[in-house]
Amino acid sequence: MAELLLELLSEEIPARMQARAAEDLKRLVCDGLKKAQLSFEGAQAYVTPRRLAIVVDGLPEKQPDIQIERKGPRVGSPQTAIDGFLRSAGLSTLDQAVIRQVGKNDFYFAVLHQSGRPTIELLGDVLREAIKAMSWPKSMRWAETKFTWVRPLHNILALFAGEQVRLSIEDVPRPEKAIHANRGTRGHRFLAPDFFDVRSFADYKAKLAAAKVMVDRNERRAVIAERAKKLAGAEGLDVRADEALLEEVVGLVEWPVPMIGRIDAAFMDVPQEVLITAMRAHQKYFSLLDADGRLAPRFVVVANTPGKDGGRDIVAGNERVLRARLADAKFFWDQDRKRRLEDRVERLSERVFHARLGSDRERVERIAELADMIAAHTGADADLAKRAARLCKADLTTEMVGEFPELQGVMGRYYALNDGELAEVADAIAEHYSPLGPGDRCPSAPVSVAVALADKVDSLVGFFAIDEKPTGSKDPFALRRAALGVIRLIVENRLRLPLLDVFDATAKFYSMPSDGEVVRPGWSEPHERISWDLLDFFADRLKAHLRGEGVRHDLITAVFALGGEDDLVRLLSRVDALKDFLETDDGANLLTAYRRASNIVRIEEKKDTTSYEGEADERLLSQAEETELYNTLDKAKRGIAEALAGERFGDAMACLAKLRPPVDAFFDTVTVNCEDAHLRVNRLRLLAQIRSALGGVADFSHIEG
Repeated sequence: MAELLLELLSEEIPARMQARAAEDLKRLVCDGLKKAQLSFEGAQAYVTPRRLAIVVDGLPEKQPDIQIERKGPRVGSPQTAIDGFLRSAGLSTLDQAVIRQVGKNDFYFAVLHQSGRPTIELLGDVLREAIKAMSWPKSMRWAETKFTWVRPLHNILALFAGEQVRLSIEDVPRPEKAIHANRGTRGHRFLAPDFFDVRSFADYKAKLAAAKVMVDRNERRAVIAERAKKLAGAEGLDVRADEALLEEVVGLVEWPVPMIGRIDAAFMDVPQEVLITAMRAHQKYFSLLDADGRLAPRFVVVANTPGKDGGRDIVAGNERVLRARLADAKFFWDQDRKRRLEDRVERLSERVFHARLGSDRERVERIAELADMIAAHTGADADLAKRAARLCKADLTTEMVGEFPELQGVMGRYYALNDGELAEVADAIAEHYSPLGPGDRCPSAPVSVAVALADKVDSLVGFFAIDEKPTGSKDPFALRRAALGVIRLIVENRLRLPLLDVFDATAKFYSMPSDGEVVRPGWSEPHERISWDLLDFFADRLKAHLRGEGVRHDLITAVFALGGEDDLVRLLSRVDALKDFLETDDGANLLTAYRRASNIVRIEEKKDTTSYEGEADERLLSQAEETELYNTLDKAKRGIAEALAGERFGDAMACLAKLRPPVDAFFDTVTVNCEDAHLRVNRLRLLAQIRSALGGVADFSHIEG
């Protein structure tokens, strides 16, 4: 067994593309090896800013020998058919063929033995196809090549069992421009640029380390995290957690050297979110926090070289660049505060939210009206909710948000406080986009919840109104995320919010002519179809949201199937009670009995082309078990109705539990399809009443298990 080593050395690969590129190369090479019938024990891919590498262990020296059987003509066939078979199979005489019975007849077979080719002869084609098959989000050509790659490719290292693999990339107009594989590579671009040969992966990794290249991405990641933590700790600080930035920086350096720098005191009065964003987005610096969690006037930069003077010049250079960046940010901060948020609202008319849904100015008016309506359900002051809603998008017109769009909402809060707005209003401006994802904190302040709900509901109703619903994996307007945000806001704050009323009230803001195109807000015609479509959409999102919490999706479907349930808190309370009931013996057995009763009624209704819904006739109850079931069903239905009306879902399940003994007794002793036609019909109606009694709690036909 031998080792294959491939390295592709190029100009810098964008950090965001590296991890996927390494996996793609590994997959393509491994698929090519399998296609060539070359087994292997394992494969590992590596990536740095300038190189992609893969090592495959346990490859055989040659392909396995194979035996091929080729069926020929039937024994006794004309000589011309036999001669043609011998020629095509490469046999000289018929004695070299074997005879085998197929069915009732004997046939000639040619048994051919094919020796496996040496692995090293196959690898050139396998690797070439893998390299050329790689797909990049963006690629380029360079010089006179026709070959496309993410960046200009400089060198190919290809070794098998220590021997050079014959491999070339020849998509060029002149042969002398072809890229040929060799047995060496180069180290760090500045610290060790000389070419050197390698013998194996272990030799390759060791020599790269000596040449100031950490080829293992995880090793670079650990070095950055540990050294940055040590630098911060030396000054009594902590590194601000930022996994996404860490992953990006890992892809920017081959020899990471964290260094600590200083932020000028003149910039520390700028909001810390601005400083953090400026350092992160433009410079890829890690922010440091003091013991109270506040931004400290320090940062960590990860250089790709230690520098000749211990890094002092590198740090000084980064401090100069940061000074210029933060000067711009401070200028935006100072200029934006010269104008009140309230005075910026009118400028939202210049911003188009969507060509068919109006401007941002029109949108904030809709959000304000919705927030006013929703405030009663969140316990918020309606005037404060409307005020926050009208100001919530105003920071989109500021210079700071224009430079750093990710600070929308955050800067609105700062500007609102600067203008003297109440804290509830300012916080609602900052939080109205939340929650943005499963890990994002959900607002809990009443005004913030009202505005956040209004913002998301307006988007959902508007885009459903113009039929821009998510399809498959496509969701360009993030409506699934908006729906999950609404669900979290309602569920985590235990809001008794009637969604259908909210959807219908929102839909009235849109003008919808017969062709279905929304023209502008202000029309009052109800849009029931949109509301019900959205409720179905929410049912699917609710299942996705609760699946991770172990809640069965079929129970949610069973409750939603009753129709008209738009109170998510009430719905989940019913689901919880149903779940607890079905986990008991009474619940499991009653579910089995329900299915038996339902199947019998369904089969007989189909056979008789009639329906057996309706009350059973008490006068036709001939057995004690029938009478007991009839009386228990009557009491249960009344008890269930009263319990559901009072939202006492546990009591409703207790009523269901009382049905188990008489239902079991009925099936044990009563013959439903008896000879007496009147008794048969009455008993089928009694079974249908079991179905309808349980149907008051949930549609049990949707329950699995």
